[in-house]
Amino acid sequence: MSQFNDYYANTGAGGGGFMTGGSPYGSASGSPGGASRKSEIAHSLRPLTVLQLLNATQAHSDAEWMLDDTELGQVTVVGHVVSIQSQATNNLYWLDDGTGRIEARHWIDSSIEESEPGSSAITEGSYIRVSGTLKMFGSKRYVNATHIRPVKSPHEIYFHLLEAMTVTLIWAKGAPPRAGQNPSTTIPQAQVAGPPAVGGSAYAAQSHPPATTNNQYSHLPKLEYMIITFMLSQPSKEEGVHVRSIARAVGGNAAAISDALDKLMDDGLVFTTIDDSHFKVAD
Repeated sequence: MSQFNDYYANTGAGGGGFMTGGSPYGSASGSPGGASRKSEIAHSLRPLTVLQLLNATQAHSDAEWMLDDTELGQVTVVGHVVSIQSQATNNLYWLDDGTGRIEARHWIDSSIEESEPGSSAITEGSYIRVSGTLKMFGSKRYVNATHIRPVKSPHEIYFHLLEAMTVTLIWAKGAPPRAGQNPSTTIPQAQVAGPPAVGGSAYAAQSHPPATTNNQYSHLPKLEYMIITFMLSQPSKEEGVHVRSIARAVGGNAAAISDALDKLMDDGLVFTTIDDSHFKVAD
């Protein structure tokens, strides 16, 4: 996949993208917490599928939208226009991208209409790119579209799906090695014994050398050792690793995982960070 693309040229997200650093959808390794991170997330642009938008959750009506324990700011989606409802103040577009359907609401503003001449050319049956924020009104969620235009080519449809998958993997497992970097070829023992999804991925950036560092934990019971090894294999973040990611990686009974984490905390090997669900290995 090319590091650059021009599909974001009219979305207000700049030239669109690096996989890390200057990405229009932000960086998976950004610093957590604080007003600067809030601002960064609010102005980031993340490509998603409709199904991901439908799976996003809110703790309450004023809370930020979350997807897989990651906060959502601006979102962009590409879909097939099923129907259009034109009203005096806004246009409603029903979008279907093959994973689900969602409504996009684009408010009419004469002051910016000239900047988006393509919006007048949108017809039912065409494909469009919508960028904006996820909203909820009553029991219906929709995309409050700030930018909307026809797709530039059939390739943009496939590019968007691939980019959405790539960004999701980066958030879940860390960025892949950059050019010139050699990914670790040593798979920790816990990953070999655990579910296949955990081991060997290029996205599982190693933040600690597993072959040597894990020797100090070899005395631990199997489950505790698996938890420690998985946490060490994840990208180093100040907020640590969410318990859901740990459970997904090591498998097993939720109560047993909770007890193992409690024991690791009692032994001073791990500690909680931003809340009781995020853990980090003690240095």
